[in-house]
Amino acid sequence: MDAFSVIKSLNNNVLIAEDMNQNEVILIGKGIGFAKKKRDLIESKTVEKLFVLRDREEQENYKKIIDNIDEKTLQSIVDSIEIIKKRINTFTDEHTLVALTDHIIFAIARLQQGLEIRNPFLAETKVLYPFEYEIASEIVEYMNQFLPVHLPEGEIGFVALHVHSAMEGTALNEINRYSQLVSNLIKIIEDQLYITLDRDSMDYVRFVRHLRYTIERVLNGDKVEEPRKMADLLKEEYPVFYNLSWKLIKIMQQTLKKPVYDAESVYLTIHLQRLHENIQLKSKTN
Repeated sequence: MDAFSVIKSLNNNVLIAEDMNQNEVILIGKGIGFAKKKRDLIESKTVEKLFVLRDREEQENYKKIIDNIDEKTLQSIVDSIEIIKKRINTFTDEHTLVALTDHIIFAIARLQQGLEIRNPFLAETKVLYPFEYEIASEIVEYMNQFLPVHLPEGEIGFVALHVHSAMEGTALNEINRYSQLVSNLIKIIEDQLYITLDRDSMDYVRFVRHLRYTIERVLNGDKVEEPRKMADLLKEEYPVFYNLSWKLIKIMQQTLKKPVYDAESVYLTIHLQRLHENIQLKSKTN
């Protein structure tokens, strides 16, 4: 029978153990460390409900993170990872647990110090990752029942990025880069066209989603058909939007370090023109 041999119990929910190959692991789960002593055995079949940190670097990071964390907070984080696993119905890697734990502890510390947590990409994150945002909302609502502070709405956006990272297996810093790119593009559009976009409007949702799909096509190297005649027409009829579309494309190229096909300027110009037109119509009716 495969089993883990306890080396040391860190608290009721976390312990250091050794597997059958004498590799040191960290086991995390509700009550897993309660009353456990050195050399006690834990059957492998029970570990399916736990998190096993086998990567040495992640182990060391996690040990440092949880050194001063209370058990209620730790358990709420462990439960949150379980919520993610169930909702996305896939494996959640070690890095997600460590990264989310680190983020929540940092957020708690800032709130306890009276420091405001502002998420400048909240609106974009909500539109870019609606499913992840829904899961994150559930997690933050759950955690706020147990944490010593109340996590604000901005934290939902941050947690949503962790959920997306777990789903896609993409590094969190890359996801942050793409979210920041979209936010920067929106700001440039507002500044250039002298408008303020309604973050709750369907026009805004459609446009942000178009930017997301454009970025995904660029990253994947997918080429869209270039309607040459339409490009010439748009350049002549809507020079402001056409030039702005190229400015946005150049920023994408610089940020993503990948070429953007000319055809993207056509579709971007059309979206910009429609967006601006709808804003003008609404302002006249109000």
